[in-house]
Amino acid sequence: MSFVIAIDGPAGAGKGTITKQLAEELAFMNIDTGAMFRCVTLNMLQEKIGIEDEVGIQKLLEKIQIDMKEDGTFFLNGEEVTKKIRENEVNNLVSPVSVIPMVREKLLELQRKIAEGKNVIMEGRDIGTVVFPNADLKIYLDATPEERAKRRVKQNEEKGIICSYEEVLQGIMDRDKRDSSREVAPLKRAEDAIYIDSSDMSIKEVVARIMELVEEKRKK
Repeated sequence: MSFVIAIDGPAGAGKGTITKQLAEELAFMNIDTGAMFRCVTLNMLQEKIGIEDEVGIQKLLEKIQIDMKEDGTFFLNGEEVTKKIRENEVNNLVSPVSVIPMVREKLLELQRKIAEGKNVIMEGRDIGTVVFPNADLKIYLDATPEERAKRRVKQNEEKGIICSYEEVLQGIMDRDKRDSSREVAPLKRAEDAIYIDSSDMSIKEVVARIMELVEEKRKK
């Protein structure tokens, strides 16, 4: 019997790191939905297709190939793009791209197909509200904008991407506003999601807390 964990929350809340560790601990498949949207965004930048170009986007979606490997690497149309999809150019465009209905429809179909019949953990903005509204466990992972900016700067430095704290903080606050107020699949906490504020928690503490919740759910 399959078990689905949905983790939602704002940019920089640590969803990716937490989800990756939980997937390893639980031996669950980790489907990085955010990275999938980033792949579409990168492909649009590569092909110089604007967000208003519906015909161009439709043609791109018809032929795009997104492959996820177990080690967390991503391939776009045969090219390894794990680092490229985290660069600023993609960061600045991924939010408006992710609200384009045809993009969401294409990736929603792919995400559900991948997850069918499996033990899966997924993170994003609307996993518990749209992608898997019937998930067995829903988590809303949050942290203050300042803490999220610190984490993102450190994360970027580890990947060789240099950005100032001020630039990252402003970007996070702008994105929070866009993601929460957008008409299509806005960032919001599902009514039955368990809220976790990780501002003063270590990664280990957050993982341990969610592991407890998984055990509680499985016993029911």
